[in-house]
Amino acid sequence: MQKTLLLLGAGISLSLTTRPDRFFKILESTRKEWRALNERALREAIRKLYQSKLVDFKELGDGTAKITLTDKGKRRVVTFNLETMKIRRQPTWDRLWRIVIFDIPEYKKKARDALSARLKSIGMIALQKSVLVHPFNCKDEVEFLIELFDVRPFVRFIVAKEIDTALHLKKKFRLT
Repeated sequence: MQKTLLLLGAGISLSLTTRPDRFFKILESTRKEWRALNERALREAIRKLYQSKLVDFKELGDGTAKITLTDKGKRRVVTFNLETMKIRRQPTWDRLWRIVIFDIPEYKKKARDALSARLKSIGMIALQKSVLVHPFNCKDEVEFLIELFDVRPFVRFIVAKEIDTALHLKKKFRLT
């Protein structure tokens, strides 16, 4: 899904660029990404993007389809780059804990391991193997990862006022 969003974002970039050198750079990077996708995976990703209202899909009379990013999709393209994604530290802490819990079946082991690793890489701390916590708002980032790894039915996002390990977590997250 992210690759599809990036490809659509590249289309927007192409339409906005006026520099020929930039145009060819965008084309080259997009071509490499495109080769990595297979057609079936692309169709499935587009269907999911349409269902999540990130793209609009319109069949044209000549048998082709027009796919465009919605405003929500454009915000996601700009907001989330998987390699650099981090949870932003807020100036003040609202004293709430964001907790992600998951129970992902064995047949989705790769997705489970990838989700866990990405949640840790964006700044969450594991309380248990499948329970991670963060003090700042991270719902959008978590939602993005849930969609990316296609594990929505198996993941819960909780906002809590209290947690029994608060002192330890405050120290880890350097909260006062």
